[in-house]
Amino acid sequence: MYMTKIDLTDSLEKIPVKIFSNSHEGSAFVAKQIAQLIKQKESEGKKAVIGLATGSSPKTLYAELVRMHKQEGLSFKNVIAFNLDQYYPMDKDALQSYHYFMRKNLFEQTDIDPSNYHLPDGMIPKDKVKEHCLNYEKQIEDAGGLDMQILGIGVNGHIGFNEPGSGIYTKTRLITLDNSTRIANAYEFGNMSQVPRMAITMGISTIMTVQENHFNGMGTNKSPNH
Repeated sequence: MYMTKIDLTDSLEKIPVKIFSNSHEGSAFVAKQIAQLIKQKESEGKKAVIGLATGSSPKTLYAELVRMHKQEGLSFKNVIAFNLDQYYPMDKDALQSYHYFMRKNLFEQTDIDPSNYHLPDGMIPKDKVKEHCLNYEKQIEDAGGLDMQILGIGVNGHIGFNEPGSGIYTKTRLITLDNSTRIANAYEFGNMSQVPRMAITMGISTIMTVQENHFNGMGTNKSPNH
C-alpha cells in the first residue's frame, strides 16, 4: 500500500510518502491518525469533520476503524462525515451506491449519528443538481470545514471523481466520467453498459482547502512509479 500524507501547512514541493508492505499496515497507520483527530476534537468539545472516500483502497481502513470502535472504545459520536462523491444517477440503496458502501463498511457498525454523515444525492433531479452541489459546499462550510480528507487514487490518477484535467478551482459539481474510470469500476456492475456515465464529486478546490489530506493507493498500478 502506498500512502501519501499532505499537510497543507508544509511545502507541496515535498510531499511525504510512506510505503507499507501490505494494506493492513497502511490502514492501521491512517486509522491511528483519524482516531487521534477524533479524540483531540472531543477533548476540545468540538466535532471532528472528516471527508471520506469509497472504492477498494479505503475498505481495510474502515475495517480497522470498526475494530477500534468495537475493541478499543473509539467513539464516532463527535464525528461529522462528508463523502467525496456518488454516481449519477444512483439510488442510495443500490448495491453499487456509495451511500450503501459507507453504511455497510463503517456507519452502521459504529455509533456515528446518522444525521452527521452526508453524501451527494445520486437521485436529485438534474435541474436541481447545481443547487444541491452548492448546498453540499455550504454544509461543509457550516460544519467548520474539513479537518481531514481520506482519498483514494484512481488508476488514471483521479481523486474523488475529478478526472485528469479538472480545474484546480473546481467545487462540488456534476461531471462526466472518463471511459477508463468506467472500465475500472465495471466489476461493481453486471456489465460496462450499466456503469453510470456521470457522477457528483467534490471539486479540487474543496479537497485542497482541507487542513490535512491522506492519499491511499493499493497495488503496483498505483505506485509512485506510475
